[in-house]
Amino acid sequence: MANKRDYYEVLGVAKGANLDEIKKAYRKIAMANHPDRNPGDKAAEDRFKEATEAYEILSDEKKRSLYDQYGFAGVDGAGGAGNYSNTYRDFSDIFSGMGFGGFSDIFSSFFGGGGGFNSTSRNGDYYGSAASGTPLRYDIAIDLASAIKGVSVEVAFSHYVKCTSCSGTGAAKGTSRKTCPTCGGKGFRISSNGFFQMRSTCPTCGGEGTILEKPCDVCGGSGVVRKKEKIKVDIPSGIASGSRILVKGMGDAGKGSAAPGDLYVYVTVKEDKNFIRRGNDLYCQLPISAVQAALGAKVELLHVTGEVLEIEVPSGSQTGKLLRIRGKGANPNNTKLLASKGDLFVRLYVTTPEHLSKRAKELLAMLEEEAPSAKRPSLMHWE
Repeated sequence: MANKRDYYEVLGVAKGANLDEIKKAYRKIAMANHPDRNPGDKAAEDRFKEATEAYEILSDEKKRSLYDQYGFAGVDGAGGAGNYSNTYRDFSDIFSGMGFGGFSDIFSSFFGGGGGFNSTSRNGDYYGSAASGTPLRYDIAIDLASAIKGVSVEVAFSHYVKCTSCSGTGAAKGTSRKTCPTCGGKGFRISSNGFFQMRSTCPTCGGEGTILEKPCDVCGGSGVVRKKEKIKVDIPSGIASGSRILVKGMGDAGKGSAAPGDLYVYVTVKEDKNFIRRGNDLYCQLPISAVQAALGAKVELLHVTGEVLEIEVPSGSQTGKLLRIRGKGANPNNTKLLASKGDLFVRLYVTTPEHLSKRAKELLAMLEEEAPSAKRPSLMHWE
């Protein structure tokens, strides 16, 4: 016992540390000293064993209580090498998202399987399932009018599909895949390394579990070939910039019997020079004459979709007045939401004629006499 370090010291946590802190500390040490990351490093292997033993005790409430009261004597035989029941139970929680595919992958490679975790099996041993096809991405840019109305676009791309000559098996006609003689069809080999039993991908079959008698002449044994595609993708009305459209099964082919990946079409909506979109609403600025503003008028507005709208300008309108045209915005981007169609907001901008005829000037002078302008107008807030 004299050469053993205190379990809290091993994990670098305080005596009052909670379970989450203990798990986090153990995960950090275990990942740094993983034998796959430190092949042949005996010191790293010892650090891993030491941290695992400490975690086994401190993660168990009863064992931790005995250790806190009596030290190593209180847990003699309760933990240590070869007894990792808690570690197995907590593995997926501790190592999820750490790049090893889960706790079971790490410990099955260390100890040759077991420990109560679930796995896909073949011949009674761990065996990975066939990998699904790789998803693909395609980017398109459309104008605002197309985004508001909806549009069908042609997408041209290439992807891997199953070889029709060998039906995706990779084997030449008249031949088949045979069980790998090196791993016996398991796809991996287990070798002892002192304290550990290491699992490694079979070098002969590359983890497939089978080998080819003779590779297919068309695909060279890969089971897939590259194919160019042209498909129509429907862009729904109201789509927002940055949205993506899922086209199922149009990614790369999967391995063996696995499903193909999907194609994701990412949509960018280009800016329009006259209209701005905010959510489902559209905004634009409409110039009107001083006479139209003063007397009121009906003017035409060309919508971004090409529709001609009749806008009624109230008499006495000033620059900046905002008119609301209901239902002339965009459709909701997400039809699952109970959102209504957007509106069109028109901001009026009163313009002053630059070139006036003699008659026009006379009429304006008469207007000034009838409705004289203020000699000292009140200042307005700067916007």
